[in-house]
Amino acid sequence: MRVVYLFFIIFLFLLLLPIFIIIAVFLVVLSGWPIFYVQKRVGKDNRVFLLYKFRTMERGAEKKQSMVKKLNEADGPVFKIHDDPRYTAFGKFLSHTGLDELPQLFNVLKGDMALIGPRPLPVYEFNKLKNWQKKRQTLYPGIISPWILNGYHNQTFDDWMKSDIDYAQKKNFLSDAVICGKTCVFLIRLFLRETIQSFGVLQKDRPAGYSKVSHAKK
Repeated sequence: MRVVYLFFIIFLFLLLLPIFIIIAVFLVVLSGWPIFYVQKRVGKDNRVFLLYKFRTMERGAEKKQSMVKKLNEADGPVFKIHDDPRYTAFGKFLSHTGLDELPQLFNVLKGDMALIGPRPLPVYEFNKLKNWQKKRQTLYPGIISPWILNGYHNQTFDDWMKSDIDYAQKKNFLSDAVICGKTCVFLIRLFLRETIQSFGVLQKDRPAGYSKVSHAKK
């Protein structure tokens, strides 16, 4: 099964390769180098690995996190701003459509992640988890998470963790196939919505107190 799974991921990567190339070209032209953002995340059995994403923010955005801390929309130890002022115009589109996560197919091929599973947390956020919340670490983290389909914007952090643990306990091939199908429909709708909104709309003004130091990206 592992061999079949790897062949499927390779096929998926080759299928999506034109999209990879288009995104990479746009990033270089609009944002410059580097194309990828690499961050330490915690995976199965609390093992730390390097997660890959297309870069969506200015270079040095992590150092500016304290400047936008008051805009954090998430509870618990996580940090999330839907319209983060550190986004580049193209990066915001990538993040809102989920296209920034595509490079994690490399993580799946390396054996760090799975196609479907709980989303991996950054090390500094994982270190703040309660013991019961770490039960989600029994699975490989995924690119696609059932948490996204459960109305994640309306959930508390504890509800998110409970959703991941529930998935880990009930995981099976059929449920993964259903999640995969629902996610495809969800992402297509999301892409169409964000594309329509992006055309002819100027990037929103940045909030007071935030200083854009450079046009270089994260």
